[in-house]
Amino acid sequence: MKNSQHLKAYVQMHPDNKMAWYLLGKEYYKNGQHGKANYCFNQAGEVYEAFEHSKVPADMLREYEQGLLQAGRERDRRRQRTRRVLMVLALLLLLLLPSAVAPGLSPAGEPQSGIEEAAAPGPAKDQPADQVLLPQATQVPQAARTGFTAGESGNAATSGKVMSSLLRNKEAASLTAVLGMKRSGKWLLWKEKLPLVATVEKTGDGRVEYQSYEAAVCACTPPDPGELIRQAAQWQAEQEDLAALSSAIGSYRQAKGKLPASLKELAAPFPGNWLGGSTPVMERKFAPLVKVASRAGHSASATPSPAADRPAVTPGSEAGGNVPTAAADVSGLQDVPFFEGPLKVIVDKQKHRLAVVSGSVMLRNYEVGLGGDKTPEGQFKISDKVVNPNGHDNGEFGSRGMQLSESNYAIHGTNEPGSIGKDESLGCIRMNREDVEELFALVPMGTKVQIGKGVLPEQLLLPEERYTAGASHNQTNPRKVYNWLN
Repeated sequence: MKNSQHLKAYVQMHPDNKMAWYLLGKEYYKNGQHGKANYCFNQAGEVYEAFEHSKVPADMLREYEQGLLQAGRERDRRRQRTRRVLMVLALLLLLLLPSAVAPGLSPAGEPQSGIEEAAAPGPAKDQPADQVLLPQATQVPQAARTGFTAGESGNAATSGKVMSSLLRNKEAASLTAVLGMKRSGKWLLWKEKLPLVATVEKTGDGRVEYQSYEAAVCACTPPDPGELIRQAAQWQAEQEDLAALSSAIGSYRQAKGKLPASLKELAAPFPGNWLGGSTPVMERKFAPLVKVASRAGHSASATPSPAADRPAVTPGSEAGGNVPTAAADVSGLQDVPFFEGPLKVIVDKQKHRLAVVSGSVMLRNYEVGLGGDKTPEGQFKISDKVVNPNGHDNGEFGSRGMQLSESNYAIHGTNEPGSIGKDESLGCIRMNREDVEELFALVPMGTKVQIGKGVLPEQLLLPEERYTAGASHNQTNPRKVYNWLN
């Protein structure tokens, strides 16, 4: 009950601290006071949901509570010592003040602020409410690093898992920004310029601070995101580079039985053009990603883990990652890309859509032209990537072609843009020029292609600024005449 009293005093001072409400509820529940516990859990809101759903170990919650109680007791002791010192100083000051100035008034006759309130140590009244003090043993100096991750908007479990990771991992970035993805059916939509929904910060003195940037959720006026927005856009762009690169590494190893020795082996002239091109990000991060693939046994057939189960990433680090689980070891999180699962192409014959996905996250959703029953269903792989099929960029196959396994079907451009969204081909998948050129740059050779019905949303998912990769190598194939079933 003594812990309950301390926690009750804490939430009275910090009524907006949802973690404190959660811990107080746990104490009440343990003591059999379930009515009071439920009230506290309601006050805890998304923190209760996040920590209950993420199954945070009991010992970690005890560390939370012990740290908070220890900090509260230490703050009370400091305040008592300070009170005594200030009372002595106040008496001395009163003896030295001129008699014309009444005690408690300034020379102008205005009331002075209370000495104790102004000078007492401990949390200030305007201190952010969502702070939790950790035990002293876990307090370690943190470099000024910012990590990014993304999860479903409105899902408090995402932020809860980030908080769990910060508590468990000393190497985690001191500030993690969480971006929000909207859901469409079973897909999370990776849109351009994802909104910032929250930050979780581990301060040097062991506090974990949660700040919501959704006014409707926090019932507050969020601070200006400022530089975080620019960094988030940079992080998103880097993650697309890393998705293409890591998928190409996996596909290469699956085909060759070994890892590529250099980026040039992936971005070689036709027919070795696994990648449509290379970027400075790929050049910087090729070696770390190959190292991770070697250590983890990563391959193109690896089962992707959910978007909310992998480490957060720091822009400019050796790679990226997703939100970690409570038990994740993220000591090497800078080497784990956000899109851990390989890129995959899905074609929906019913809705005339072609999407690029990684696990449950959708990166793109294009409108395509098909051939109705003439377009086959099933599983394929991109076996051939060619620029300007048959020597033309404006012929029947457009400027890009990607053959599906050893068949006469392909994903390609078209000189009949009016056929997009219709069933007018002989079986191939037609795309608008801008779309097919982006797809060619984004997905590597060896990418799996699944053709079926009713699996994609109607909503198109196209960025204003299209993905490109600098291609200095020749990807034409003048030695072959393609006879795809256009």
